[in-house]
Amino acid sequence: STCACVEYYGKALESLIKQVKIMSIHGKMKHKRNKIFTEFRKLPGGILVCTDVMARGIDIPEVHWVLQYDPPSSASAFVHRCGRTARIGNVGSALVFLLPMEESYINFLSINQKCPMQEMKPQPNVLDLLPKLKSMALADRAVFEKGMKAFVSYVQAYAKHECNLIFRIKDLDFASLAKGFALLKMPKMPELRGKCFPDFTPVTVNTDSISFKDKNREKQRQKQLEQQR
Repeated sequence: STCACVEYYGKALESLIKQVKIMSIHGKMKHKRNKIFTEFRKLPGGILVCTDVMARGIDIPEVHWVLQYDPPSSASAFVHRCGRTARIGNVGSALVFLLPMEESYINFLSINQKCPMQEMKPQPNVLDLLPKLKSMALADRAVFEKGMKAFVSYVQAYAKHECNLIFRIKDLDFASLAKGFALLKMPKMPELRGKCFPDFTPVTVNTDSISFKDKNREKQRQKQLEQQR
């Protein structure tokens, strides 16, 4: 749903999935977008992590799966997203992830878009990759900061969802969400003010001590910290 989520999960997938080309694209990329899009179209296989900038008006041959991690804010966008697969007589699949509290969205799409859906049972024996993602955040401040920005942007996008009778931010389990983003600590933001999260355990490490792997960025950060001191 947001550029920050694409940046974070694109980076995560690059590290977690080997021998598969992972590319990321979103609206803030401007000049790089065409280059990435053209390159992805030429690939024999791969994964494109993207915002709704890729939801319509583009044609990528032989897309087998469209995975919608975030339900789109408009119902028509759902159909447009699904339409990236099974083009010109081909067969494809589209999957949307919903929380139990969001299940009435299925009926909404069925009525609003004449789009029936079937439940896909959860896959057994799924690997827990969150510890690895946490280790990446502890080893590189760039990953840590991307995760925090992604979480904040996700919550803000959720709060603005068009179907706010179904997607209610007051019902969102922030602790579970933070775990899913592999956060090391909860960020400071208005939506979390005054709330306690007993189900979320922050790391004991002082996150200010996490440095950038990029030496130039770390040098700049240390300079800023010195000025603040």
